[in-house]
Amino acid sequence: MTEKLDSILENRGPIKKIGVLGMGYVGIPAAALFANSEKFDHVLGFQRDSKSSGYKIKMLNNGESPLKGEEPGLEELLKKVVNEGKFECTPDFSKISELDAVTLAIQTPFSDPSSLLPDFSALTEGIHNVGKYLKEGMLVVLESTITPGTTDTLARQILEEESGLKAGEDFALAHAPERVMVGRLLKNIQEHDRIVGGIDEASTKRAVELYSPVLTKGKIIPMTARAAEVTKTAENTFRDLQIAAINQLALYCEAMSINVYDVRAGIDSLKGEGITRAILYPGAGVGGHCLTKDTYHLERGVTTSGGTLDYPEGMDSIFVLARKVNDFMPKHMFHLTKEALRRIDGEVKGSKIAILGWAFINDSDDARNPPSEPYRDLLINEGANVMVHDPHVLNYPGVVIMKDLDEVIKDADVVAILTGHSRYFDLEPSKIKKLTGKANTVIVDGRNVIDPDEYISNGFVYKGIGRGDKNEHPIV
Repeated sequence: MTEKLDSILENRGPIKKIGVLGMGYVGIPAAALFANSEKFDHVLGFQRDSKSSGYKIKMLNNGESPLKGEEPGLEELLKKVVNEGKFECTPDFSKISELDAVTLAIQTPFSDPSSLLPDFSALTEGIHNVGKYLKEGMLVVLESTITPGTTDTLARQILEEESGLKAGEDFALAHAPERVMVGRLLKNIQEHDRIVGGIDEASTKRAVELYSPVLTKGKIIPMTARAAEVTKTAENTFRDLQIAAINQLALYCEAMSINVYDVRAGIDSLKGEGITRAILYPGAGVGGHCLTKDTYHLERGVTTSGGTLDYPEGMDSIFVLARKVNDFMPKHMFHLTKEALRRIDGEVKGSKIAILGWAFINDSDDARNPPSEPYRDLLINEGANVMVHDPHVLNYPGVVIMKDLDEVIKDADVVAILTGHSRYFDLEPSKIKKLTGKANTVIVDGRNVIDPDEYISNGFVYKGIGRGDKNEHPIV
């Protein structure tokens, strides 16, 4: 099969025209970098003209980035490639037929992680759109994080049924997962090594051709499609596990009345040959699109593989347990809030609580699965009056996001920091105390943003993740 595809691809010639489906945090920077390469002639970004996201089409065609927050170089690059006529955004999926290669960067959430059933509706819609206009010799690459096995089963089946062509014979099919973090999208795409896995050797080779021109420091690591799928889900699962480890240590330190940051510094100080350790930082919870669900993709890949797993009977995998620990942290923030209010004979019910930060990561507008949301829900269910501030997030379904920080803090009984935005590091206790009008305002720091002693000396009731040395301080 590879020999036939090799011949077709050789006759077709090098990749010149590229399409990117999904104009989001992955698709936009990827499309801009493809368009900026001298190797490629033209790039189309495909975006549905829907009520919720159709606005992106006009913005992108004007060289404007619809992504808010700090993304160094992205808008400048978009303006450049648009002005050069190398990039445009379109809702017309029929133009896929004009292309040499198409990538799909579409979200793949879980509607119910406990069932291990992902919501592939958006992704399958995209694959159907590609299949309808797929032509012989084209390359299709899934960049979305997916359950291991998806490329060579679900994606292959849809593409073949829609096009009447055969993957590995008539067209190339591969998985090349994105490895980016908001706030450094362009840098990550160019400098991180790129995992590329085709369903056969010809597909892998063609995908390597697609991604090589956009790399600067990064190199290509070729493998099979399923190995690439496992690599992506596993690397996010490992990071989630590392975060869960420090979060659990933080909870232990609170229980033992010590400072987790002292312990962390001590652990991190041991360096030398044979010592490999990545100790992260504790916090109010893990959010975003990737870490909150990729563990479940990995778990599902095992259950659907048909293989036999030898593992302690009836025991959660350490990865699923880590996910549960990280999901617990917003609830722990709620517990800290209740405990702090009790110290001044208060309660959550009837209290005004100011949440600072809705995005899941600092200095970004990315508010997918934010830890702030379950924390807010717990407060509201307990009868609190909650206001939310975020300098970057413009809107969120069902939640009013305020831009006036003073208004959010005014008359608050509790100020809770859920995101480490740069702006919050400049908070002044004297100003907050004046705005709240309280002798003893509760402040709950979920991101180690403030100096506990400075606030405690100003009469605040302080609680912090992992700050067992300060959480029971005398109240001034």
